[in-house]
Amino acid sequence: MRTLSVVVFLIGSAAAFAAQERPVPSDSTRITLTGCARKSLFVVRWREDHEPVTSEIAEGRRFRLTGRKDVLNDVKKREGSMVQLTGLVRKNAVAPPQGISVGRVRIGLGSPQQPISDPARTPDMYQPIFDVESYELLPEPCPEK
Repeated sequence: MRTLSVVVFLIGSAAAFAAQERPVPSDSTRITLTGCARKSLFVVRWREDHEPVTSEIAEGRRFRLTGRKDVLNDVKKREGSMVQLTGLVRKNAVAPPQGISVGRVRIGLGSPQQPISDPARTPDMYQPIFDVESYELLPEPCPEK
């Protein structure tokens, strides 16, 4: 009987430990976003008649999803429906751009960068990583392109 109570206590402790949020690294931030997931890509979309959950990230911003397989598989099953994801993103991926905008050009301090001719350096190729911790299915369908 005593062994059984110890086993039950250990299982309960393990479940409580697993349910706790993991600590946020110093170079990351925990955010919650609404949008649409398609395979391993997440596009931020704001819900109609609702305020944005995180205001510093613009609608249409894309993220590459990583995380636990069971959570990612559940999110992929909800393709076509809006979801609300909570997870970790690097701070520099969500920071506003530095410098001053003049028309379609951004002027900033520092040394000039090489022109974007390398396919690996094009903005479409760079998508910050969103490490998904949890999700919530929302009632709205994803908007058409």
